[in-house]
Amino acid sequence: MYERARDALLGGTPGTHPAGVRPEVRASWARSLAAAVDPERARPPHDYDRAELTDRRAAHPLASVLPVLRETLTDAAEQARHMMVVTDGRGRVLWREGARAVLTRAERVDLVEGTRWSEDAVGTNAMGTALAGAAPVRIHSAEHLVSAYHPWTCAAAPVRDPATGQVVGTVDVTGPEESFHPTTLALVTAAARLAEHRLLAIAEAHDRRLREEYWPHLTRLGGTPGALLSAHGRVLAASPGSEFPERIALPDGGDRVVVDGVVVGGAPVGGGSVAGVLEPLGEGWLLRLSVGGPARTALTLPLLGARTPVVARRDGRPVRLGLRHAEVLALLALHPEGLTADQLAAALYGDGGRAITVRAEVHRLRRAVGEDTVRTQPYRLVADVDADFLRLRAALREGRVRDAAAEAARGPLLPTSDAPEIRRAREQLAVAVRSALLRADDPDALWTLVRAGRTAGTDDEELRHRLRGLLPSSDPRRDELG
Repeated sequence: MYERARDALLGGTPGTHPAGVRPEVRASWARSLAAAVDPERARPPHDYDRAELTDRRAAHPLASVLPVLRETLTDAAEQARHMMVVTDGRGRVLWREGARAVLTRAERVDLVEGTRWSEDAVGTNAMGTALAGAAPVRIHSAEHLVSAYHPWTCAAAPVRDPATGQVVGTVDVTGPEESFHPTTLALVTAAARLAEHRLLAIAEAHDRRLREEYWPHLTRLGGTPGALLSAHGRVLAASPGSEFPERIALPDGGDRVVVDGVVVGGAPVGGGSVAGVLEPLGEGWLLRLSVGGPARTALTLPLLGARTPVVARRDGRPVRLGLRHAEVLALLALHPEGLTADQLAAALYGDGGRAITVRAEVHRLRRAVGEDTVRTQPYRLVADVDADFLRLRAALREGRVRDAAAEAARGPLLPTSDAPEIRRAREQLAVAVRSALLRADDPDALWTLVRAGRTAGTDDEELRHRLRGLLPSSDPRRDELG
């Protein structure tokens, strides 16, 4: 029946949609022919060579769930003389495993790693059609548009990444048409759902880590509503008393965004839409809303371990700074009450510092970061400052040794600076961190700093000794300590 319907369709014979040809197959045939797929000679393109395939596999989200798919499908596929195929979101084959005889037979039709099986490349097939329809599908024998694949039957289901909401690939079982079992589609669909549950568990663990790491950024917004976002715009946490939609549409460029559906204090904000500023946080974003009047400038100063040029951020936009300007901003952040020109000169140059030199430096700095950010008489910062060295000081003051270790692992405050007060602040932080960790019974905090020190070539034997005494004999980290 399917061969007659296919031949009639290709020949332009009237009545090309007889009863019994499934609607999803007819729709796939139409899409394939519209893409100019040749039903007699089409072959899948080879998109990836072996080297590129290795890199693509390692970076793909489905790599983390491959053990689940193998456990669910590979043994069953081998016993039934089939193979499991896993593709990316464009239908490129990343992995295939199963019965050796079937793998070898599939090579004759180029069903191999690195080839692309999207509908626009090879016509109707389970992998490509599952992607096109975003739904599980079985394609049997002559339901394939290309005649070379008529001896095969395949069942595939798409897999969505909960972190992005996007289809990232398919899982498929393919084999000779005569040995294909009618329950295979249900098995493949179940395997795809298991993979999605595993991806969700991985995403939730990642989200928990980001919330813990970035929560201080959110608390420092004070009364300004804001949220922590994942790299893809999913809302991880919101400031107290505020509600955000589950996901924020990130802009293609720039740091400005408009958010709908925000509620603060039980009331909608901004008549349904409110503007906000995005600030990058490594693996995510800090969103600060412009509510209740003009928002203060957000100034981010990542100065721990920083080498020149230092990249600060003003309202999320990068600002490249030389060492002297970074020193001035660090000193003003350490003195929120402000500094006179004479005080700033002494802090930068010592007793020989001259106020006129400082005035010239601050004039240039204000042009770089904005006159509304650095004010005069006295020199001070008028901004919401987020500085890693201030977070470190706060963590030490509040006894949060793990947070202190995580911040200190970035490196010392402006390590190349010889400014007297910067040097003094750098030494005070180093001593305070070391003392706090030696007093604490926290091997994880110690491990964070010891590992960072070894990477930077500044191994601390006393910290290592303390860590070795806290780790149980079965802990693998003992071996790394030497």
